[in-house]
Amino acid sequence: MKQLWVFIKKESMHIFRDHRTLGVLFLMPLAQILIFGYVISTEIKDARVGVYNKANDYSSRQLTDRLVSSGYFKVIDYFSSKAEMETSLRRGQIQMAVVFSDEFGSSMQAPGGASVQLIADASDANTAQMLVNYAEGIVLRYGQEKSLNGMTTTSPLQIEVRMFYNPSLKGVFMSVPGIMAMILILVSAMMTSISITREKEYGSMEVLLISPLKPWQIIVGKVAPYVLLSFVNAATILLVGIFIFRVPMDGSWIMLAFINLIYILLSLSLGIFISTVADSQMVAMFISLFALMLPTILLSGFIYPIENMPDLLQWLSLLMPPRWYIQSVKDVMFKGAGLLVVWKELLIMISFLAAFLLLSVKNFKIRLE
Repeated sequence: MKQLWVFIKKESMHIFRDHRTLGVLFLMPLAQILIFGYVISTEIKDARVGVYNKANDYSSRQLTDRLVSSGYFKVIDYFSSKAEMETSLRRGQIQMAVVFSDEFGSSMQAPGGASVQLIADASDANTAQMLVNYAEGIVLRYGQEKSLNGMTTTSPLQIEVRMFYNPSLKGVFMSVPGIMAMILILVSAMMTSISITREKEYGSMEVLLISPLKPWQIIVGKVAPYVLLSFVNAATILLVGIFIFRVPMDGSWIMLAFINLIYILLSLSLGIFISTVADSQMVAMFISLFALMLPTILLSGFIYPIENMPDLLQWLSLLMPPRWYIQSVKDVMFKGAGLLVVWKELLIMISFLAAFLLLSVKNFKIRLE
């Protein structure tokens, strides 16, 4: 028993001296419970809405104030035309539009009642349904108050709901861009980082460096196959989504291919950067899974709405490349958007690509010295 105790003590000392192991044991569970606790929420808070108020009377403004004071909605813009409203929806500036009919206040006292139209961006089906349900409840309560006060007819308000870009509210519409984002970044980044790290771990990287190949040629040769594999993965997911699940493709195939190319190159550059800071394949795999998979699922808007997260996590989500990829793919596929709409997402992804390449080159030079 004494020998066993000495052996256990020795192993315990090794573990406590290994800061990476301690990080895995204590920091990862803490980080996960904090992230999951804050991210997983079905509540709606400060959802972006726009108002197209044709009447602009006291009753319509009062109902708008009710929507805002609930804390569920935040009015981003007031529109003067239907075209402005549809443009804002297509560009993702608002999540839902509230449209008041002409002579809204006086129509509430007429036999047919007044009309309120709720138009939601259903490219995110779950969020759109929640927004509409919350808004319907507020509008109906407002109408009931008016009826009880004897100020209106029995049915003062008629609510019309429209879902843009996903009328049937199919959840698979959100799954296709999200799965593409997750698979592409995992295949491209993780496999690239492991491939390059394996050469360093086995000592064959030095052999490659003294070969006639230049360092950039070695890197290109390592990552080029993964570009093709990633495109095949993306095409497979798209074809399954379009032909089996009937996901719409209203935009340009060329634009979609360009977005995927930028994202794949970005993922590859991230994998190269990971390989410059990882000493072994295990470390590279751990960094790839923990630093890429969880943020892609939790902080990119793939499953949980970003607007529901605390401000700190919303700011953190801005640093997640999958967030911008998913948004641009949704805009192109579901809304038929072009370069004028997705230019911001593309510019951000290109900036990430340049940053990771610069960091990789800098780290690579330091390690060679």
